[in-house]
Amino acid sequence: MYKFMILFSRQGKIRLTKWFHSIPDKEGRKISRDIVSNILQRKPKMSNFVDFMGMKVVYKRYASLYFCCGVDEDENELEVLEVIHRYVEILDKYFGSVCELDIIFNYEKAYFVLDEYILAGLLQESSKKKVLSAIEAADQMQEEDQEQEVTRSILEEFGLT
Repeated sequence: MYKFMILFSRQGKIRLTKWFHSIPDKEGRKISRDIVSNILQRKPKMSNFVDFMGMKVVYKRYASLYFCCGVDEDENELEVLEVIHRYVEILDKYFGSVCELDIIFNYEKAYFVLDEYILAGLLQESSKKKVLSAIEAADQMQEEDQEQEVTRSILEEFGLT
């Protein structure tokens, strides 16, 4: 079972944090800081797996971002690396060559993609096509809602409602 997903930069700035179980904010921030500092101190040739507080932390660096996932000790590390890689691929297809700025300025979309992919700490959907189609359908529905809202506000402005 997945416990969390953290995305952070090479400078240690946290860009996205998703906890898949309830945790107090103060404890979550402390764990995040400890994990980020621990991973940033590691050399590039070292393993991408770290034992941390009774769980495994699996991470992978893509360009300027680290994608880090905490899992139970009995989880398969290579499977977790594949889950991280698939998440990056989905983000890459959705944003068109994802970068750190996409995560910063569109963090709600990155969270939404993660929720379509992993829900409550379990892999919900492994198909990239299905995840992307669900996200695109939600985007289209959101655009339609915004168009209706604009039309409604224009009608209200002229007193036609």
